[in-house]
Amino acid sequence: MGDGPLARAIRAKLDAALQPTHLQVLDESSRHGGPPGAETHFAVVVVSGRFAGLPPLQRHRLVHAALRAELAGPLHALAIVARTPQQWESDPRVPPRPPFGGSKRERRGDGDSPRKQ
Repeated sequence: MGDGPLARAIRAKLDAALQPTHLQVLDESSRHGGPPGAETHFAVVVVSGRFAGLPPLQRHRLVHAALRAELAGPLHALAIVARTPQQWESDPRVPPRPPFGGSKRERRGDGDSPRKQ
C-alpha cells in the first residue's frame, strides 16, 4: 500500500470523484527501480457504481480525469483495475501484475552506463 503524499492524494481524489465501495492504491515505484519514496508508479483497484454500463476504456478515462494533475506531474505510470460492485462481488481477485526487472542498470548487472569508445 502507498502511504506517501502522492498516494494519499490519489486516494482522496478517487474517493471524491468515484465514491468507490473498494479502493486500493499500491505504490509500485520500487518494482521499477525507483529510489525509496519515489512515488512515480502506482496501481489502483477501483470498485464503483459509476462504472456501471461503461466499457473499460471509459472507466479508465474517469480515473485519468480524476488524476489529471498527478498524471501531468509526478505520476509517471498508472495501472488500473476498474470494476462495478457486481463484478467485484462475483470475482474479487485482482489479475497478477507482471514481474519487473528493476532498473536498466540492475538488468545489465554492471552498475555502469554503457560507454562509447
